[in-house]
Amino acid sequence: MSDPTTTKDVANDRARRKVRVGVVVSDGMDKTVVVRIDRQVRHPLYGKTVRRSSKLAAHDEQNDAHVGDTVRITETRPVSKTKRWRVVEVVERAK
Repeated sequence: MSDPTTTKDVANDRARRKVRVGVVVSDGMDKTVVVRIDRQVRHPLYGKTVRRSSKLAAHDEQNDAHVGDTVRITETRPVSKTKRWRVVEVVERAK
């Protein structure tokens, strides 16, 4: 019998990393930015659209992102106690 986790399955799992787009709210740390991810969900009882947000610490190797920039981040292995994301690109610079 063959192993159920073939190399093809492992490659597909690596390709399915979560990708989010958010706004940088803090860049005071070295190689780290805090990104706010906004989303809209419907209230389960009343049906009204409600805004929800979460803040994620992301690794920024080149210290390229600054407050107000829109960035794309992706899931990655743990870099530190709180960092599980890394900055892929700066989508839009702050004005």
